[in-house]
Amino acid sequence: MKTYFLGACAIAFLGGLITGKSAFGATAEAGLLHSAQSEQQCLADNIYWEARNQTAKGMIGVAFVTRNRVNDTRFPHSYCEVIKQGPERPSWKDKNNMVPLRHRCQFSWYCDGKSDNIPTADLDIYEFARTVAFKIYHGHLTDFTNGATHYHADYVRPEWASTKTQTTKIDQHIFYRWEK
Repeated sequence: MKTYFLGACAIAFLGGLITGKSAFGATAEAGLLHSAQSEQQCLADNIYWEARNQTAKGMIGVAFVTRNRVNDTRFPHSYCEVIKQGPERPSWKDKNNMVPLRHRCQFSWYCDGKSDNIPTADLDIYEFARTVAFKIYHGHLTDFTNGATHYHADYVRPEWASTKTQTTKIDQHIFYRWEK
């Protein structure tokens, strides 16, 4: 039985590598109950879209910010909810379907209006993002951002930065902690 399970996982993993989709076919939906797979999928997507052009340490730093928000009572209680946090409006196609307001999300990629399909050329980067998501979700890495809950690119200076404590700079991101 154990061998069958491992074989199925390997096939699912390889299928995800080829398609760029979750190795277990999970979808990330925020709600009261969250599966480990959907939470890791949301986190992997966030790592990829926020830091795909950064080093491994930069990608992991983004993952820690997301995790630190999940663990902070001032933010939603799940990875998917943290990542999708922001104002919404009814879709023009279907008034019952809520969509994020463009450029108003906590993580810009989620509401930039662009496709969220992983390009075939980036499947190896995305696979690394999924590995990082797994390790962060299961607590296998130590937070070197010193509890950072925010970050921004080093070529911008958002208004909120002056109200946070800078903790580190990694690649092109400056990390901050929101003191309690």
